[in-house]
Amino acid sequence: MQEIKCPNCGKVFQVDESGYAAIVKQIRDKEFAKDIAERERQINSEKESQMALVKVKAEGEYKDKLADKDKEIAERDNEIASLKAEISRNTSEKQLAVAEIESKKNGIIAEKNSEIEKLKAEINNSESRLQLAVVEAERKKDKIIADKDKEIEGQKSQIEYYKDFKAKLSTKMIGESLEKHCEYEFNRLRATAFKNAYFEKDNDSRSGSKGDYIYREEDDDGTEILSIMFEMKNEADTTATKKKNEDFLKELDKDRNEKKCEYAILVSLLEAENELYNEGIVDVSYRYPKMYVIRPQFFIPIITILRNAALNSLEYRREIAVMRSQNIDITNFENSLMEFKSKFAYNYDLASRKFKTAIDEIDKTIDHLMKIKENLLSSENNLRLANNKAEELTIKKLTKNNPTMKMKFDALNND
Repeated sequence: MQEIKCPNCGKVFQVDESGYAAIVKQIRDKEFAKDIAERERQINSEKESQMALVKVKAEGEYKDKLADKDKEIAERDNEIASLKAEISRNTSEKQLAVAEIESKKNGIIAEKNSEIEKLKAEINNSESRLQLAVVEAERKKDKIIADKDKEIEGQKSQIEYYKDFKAKLSTKMIGESLEKHCEYEFNRLRATAFKNAYFEKDNDSRSGSKGDYIYREEDDDGTEILSIMFEMKNEADTTATKKKNEDFLKELDKDRNEKKCEYAILVSLLEAENELYNEGIVDVSYRYPKMYVIRPQFFIPIITILRNAALNSLEYRREIAVMRSQNIDITNFENSLMEFKSKFAYNYDLASRKFKTAIDEIDKTIDHLMKIKENLLSSENNLRLANNKAEELTIKKLTKNNPTMKMKFDALNND
């Protein structure tokens, strides 16, 4: 289905393939007719302009040459009049001069007539070239029209081909198994496009139901890339009870989950007149996750689309795995760093406490030595005072209050 937006009201509506082709054809025919009419108008306008220019140019040149010739004739007539006045004095000379003048006059007239014929021939040649240009333009116009008609016929033929193809396809599907058709289409491309893919019948009915086919594909490392549960539904036009596609979606979703497939796809020829299913791949994931309904002609394209998306997703998953591995390495590094910090902090704390104890002991020793120092300094001061007192001690001071000792020292001094 194609979406078309109204340029006036802005409303969006959908048309089917044939309707869209008819609208496109109508627009193209209208635009083409408009282009042809515009081209014809341009060609006619150019033709008239060229004709007018040629005529104006030819008439101008003709008038200019006629004026030049008239001027020459006038000059010659003046010469003739002058000669006639002179010849009147001499008849023979006059006759000769007249004959000569007449000869020149005839020559001038003949030359003038020749040039006039030449100008006429040039005008005729210009008209011929213009006619050739018109004929060429008409030929190009006919070629454009023929090309457009050929293109339109080709599009019509292509549309009829696809219509006939669709009709034949439906007839073929009715005549043979839809499952076999899909299996044939897959096997036809398996060797080139799906080398690592598994596409076989679902024969496991232990859960009470089973799908028709299971598609699984792995990369070269054995990692699963894509898995699809397929269900094929076909119905002849003469069937009394008409089934709908949505009647099979719930069971298909159940089979997908039981067989652990990522996607579920219903390949269906049911509801042949339903434009929703006829226009292409229908996403029904709003009802059931990762589920699609397709016509048989989209069987290979839907696998290719999901496969390409899965390959891109696989690349992202690999990058995420690498990032996770890097994060684990960083986490291990951080853990080792934290363990080192913890052990270092413990050893540092232990050494710090021992160092503090040693410092405290040193401080105590220093305090003790300071006290000893103070005691020694105090002893030194006492000794100094004692020395000073000893130096100040005299006999006089010793005998000052002792008359006996004074008398003896006096007696020693006298001796």
